[in-house]
Amino acid sequence: MRLLKGKAAVVTGSTSGIGLACARAFAGAGANIVLNGMGAPAEIERERTAIERHFAVKAIYSPADMAKPLEIAELIALGEKTFGSVDILVNNARIQHVSPIEEFPIEKWDAVIAINLSAAFHAIRAAVPGMKNRGWGRIITTASAHSLVASPFKSAYVAAKHAIAGLTKTVALELARSKIACNCISPG
Repeated sequence: MRLLKGKAAVVTGSTSGIGLACARAFAGAGANIVLNGMGAPAEIERERTAIERHFAVKAIYSPADMAKPLEIAELIALGEKTFGSVDILVNNARIQHVSPIEEFPIEKWDAVIAINLSAAFHAIRAAVPGMKNRGWGRIITTASAHSLVASPFKSAYVAAKHAIAGLTKTVALELARSKIACNCISPG
């Protein structure tokens, strides 16, 4: 059964791994897909066309840089323009840097926080008005086991993932009466 036929999902960080698996799962349920992420253009195009062919949905790709708020807003706008809605948002883009705190490069801290935390805020902020107007939406953010526990040498990642859990709880409370569910998953 294609429960999501006619819906559209934006999945950040979806050119490989968990994000690609999520995009394929939503496509399998009938949703049109906006892929986003990094990788070789030919490989991304191969995945995009495979999704269309295997699941009989439309799939497009956006190279939006998840460290840039304007590009994140344009990513959501592309989904709205192409499919008429963004019904599902999966915040999955993430990066990692491992270093002792006293040696942790400031630019790496800023990049990890931008992509692992701030990008989710910007995407949610851009997607919520359309979801509210339609009276339905789903927001899923990939947190991590690190949203619950810490590990040494991963200060930025752990801080961002703990914050993602808090952001998710806040957004869930704000949107509960708008028929918009907001959850995070914490793979181990």
